[in-house]
Amino acid sequence: MTLPQTPDPSTDLDGDSVGGNTSVRPVGREGARVDIEEKKAWYIDGILAFFVALVVLGLASWQFVVAAMALDVGDAGGLRMFLAILLFLLALVMFSSLTIISPGDTKVIQFFGRYIGTIRRAGLLMTVPFTTKKKVSVKVRNFETNELKVNDADGNPVNIAAIVVWQVADTAKSVFAVEQYDEFVAVQSESALRHVATTHPYDYAGPGEESLRGSTELVADELADEVAARIAIAGLEVVETRISSLAYAPEIAQAMLQRQQASAIIAAREKIVEGAVSMVENALERLEEKNVVSLDEERKAAMVSNLLVVLTSESRVTPVVNTGSLYT
Repeated sequence: MTLPQTPDPSTDLDGDSVGGNTSVRPVGREGARVDIEEKKAWYIDGILAFFVALVVLGLASWQFVVAAMALDVGDAGGLRMFLAILLFLLALVMFSSLTIISPGDTKVIQFFGRYIGTIRRAGLLMTVPFTTKKKVSVKVRNFETNELKVNDADGNPVNIAAIVVWQVADTAKSVFAVEQYDEFVAVQSESALRHVATTHPYDYAGPGEESLRGSTELVADELADEVAARIAIAGLEVVETRISSLAYAPEIAQAMLQRQQASAIIAAREKIVEGAVSMVENALERLEEKNVVSLDEERKAAMVSNLLVVLTSESRVTPVVNTGSLYT
């Protein structure tokens, strides 16, 4: 029985030697990346070239008609016919080199599959003939992500969405580095939004933490940085991001509302008690300064108790007048 041969590590999958100084072809993430940058393509003003092309086309037509008439009468018109064909070809070359670019658009120029540059100037221009010209818009665009349901840093499910404002910065990368850069931005933005939302609590952040609800601007800046880092490979840049929707998921919204209400009630009670204690202290100090009445510790305690009840009660207090002694 013949055992299978173990592949030689010094050869690649095609059998080519990779030993010595021969570099190994990168595979996976690094091998799939298109390393290209935008550069300026050659062009000139196309208005004059357009009129020249029209003149050449007219001359070609005239020569063709003259040659046809000469052939009809039996005269030698072969040279004129050959000249007419050359003029037609020259006009075709000139017309193929013309392109129109609107403001806010660019043209990515390819010559038989090879990228030769980008034209950003608007107007009628003449460039290399027989080239493929792909229009790429560099206008500022914006879109709103889908409302995502994610768990925040505390594990609470929240619904969140964001608006991303972006534009094409490098036309070569946007065309050749990714398949569809519009879809690429949408997917990467939602992925970045999901990651940012999971690293912050919705509310009640601890010391040194930013919450999604309390630090919206900081969260938006963090989201912009992360989206920009993700889409830079496609030659795109982020102008700004904004959180457009933020709320607890419906299944815990009622419970969190009760929690917020309880926190608000506790905070209000603390404020009321703090104010009541301050008022009682002020009252006792003024009574002692004015020598209005001399109170022992037991009477002070009774007065403090009564004042606190009156000041912290939720409803109006009905006073009870004691006409006797405090000790009877």
